[in-house]
Amino acid sequence: MSDIKKVVLAYSGGLDTSVILKWLIETYECEVIAYTADLGQEEELDFVEPKALKTGASKVYIEDLREEFVKDYIFPAFRANAIYEGNYLLGTSIARPLIAKKQVEIARKEGADAVSHGATGKGNDQVRFELSYLALEPNIKCIAPWRDWDLNSRTALMAFAKKHGIEVPTTIEKPYSTDRNILHISYEGGVLEDPWESATEDMYTMSIPPEKAPDKPEIIEIEFENGDPVAVNGEYLSPGVLFAKLNQIAGQNGIGRIDLVENRFVGMKSRGVYETPGGTILRNAHMAIESITLDREVAHIRDSLIPKYAELIYNGFWFSPEMKMLQTMIDHTQQVVSGTVKMKLYKGNSYILGRKSKNSLYNPDIATFEEDNRAYNQKDAEGFIRLNALRLRIQEMMRRSS
Repeated sequence: MSDIKKVVLAYSGGLDTSVILKWLIETYECEVIAYTADLGQEEELDFVEPKALKTGASKVYIEDLREEFVKDYIFPAFRANAIYEGNYLLGTSIARPLIAKKQVEIARKEGADAVSHGATGKGNDQVRFELSYLALEPNIKCIAPWRDWDLNSRTALMAFAKKHGIEVPTTIEKPYSTDRNILHISYEGGVLEDPWESATEDMYTMSIPPEKAPDKPEIIEIEFENGDPVAVNGEYLSPGVLFAKLNQIAGQNGIGRIDLVENRFVGMKSRGVYETPGGTILRNAHMAIESITLDREVAHIRDSLIPKYAELIYNGFWFSPEMKMLQTMIDHTQQVVSGTVKMKLYKGNSYILGRKSKNSLYNPDIATFEEDNRAYNQKDAEGFIRLNALRLRIQEMMRRSS
């Protein structure tokens, strides 16, 4: 371990990373630089630097990445309508490559030998962090304490923290593991490890209970340019500010809660509860504006790739060549995805009320049920149907003759 002289640690100031910081110093007798990313977790970060320095860090970096996170990570994923296993909007997954990228940049700047994270040896985050580290810096050393130490439970971590005088927010009575950023908040552990046990109401942070949401529906409009939202209710906002506004609007209407059991990349099933208020209505709105601007076959091909695209994010391959290929293709489709969507938000649900676009492919003169003798001849449908039925007819005729 003597070859490790300096480590850049992804540090939140919570239980795991607080213990890890001290453990790295004791185990490797090395210098530890703490790195904290503000991804919109809505936490006061003033405590981070003094706490990290008190625990033994030689230096602390704190960066506000909210605008970069939304613009360069969240928006690209939403241009793809990315969703994992039909439910999960990838709130934790999409943040890891950005944190890893910044750690590598600091490691280069500071001449560090290694990077470290607080992900456990059972989860997906270890894969996401380390695939990103190695894709960006092929020879960097990765230290994952959860795979090496004998502190094999959060109870043990709390005992270690107490022994070393490290203040941590987790308690035995409420031992949830949470991860929050501007896209979502996740809850795992504790009573949630029993998939039959319901999440308690005091767990939720970003949304109010749907049954306690306002009795009057809220009508909003979201404007898109090239697949990205640019304005809410006519107000043009930066990506980070816009997304925060969508969170506030959707949260107060009880939107965005899900409880799911997902398939982790490492092979096990995991139960988690998530709140993704703004992301939930944004995905619905984006699909609505695409419905009038995207060509049918283009949309169908893109949609067929959503599971693979989401899987790449979930499994940690953000910096892979296949992801770059998919993103390039998806972004090309979004050149026409501009316009405005009108939505109704009501007690946990969002409904599309209307959509309009200068690039709309919807032609009322063709789609009308009223008289139309110019653009579409209904008699043409007969030949269309018979040609498509030809192989079906041949198959049945062959069956009858056998």
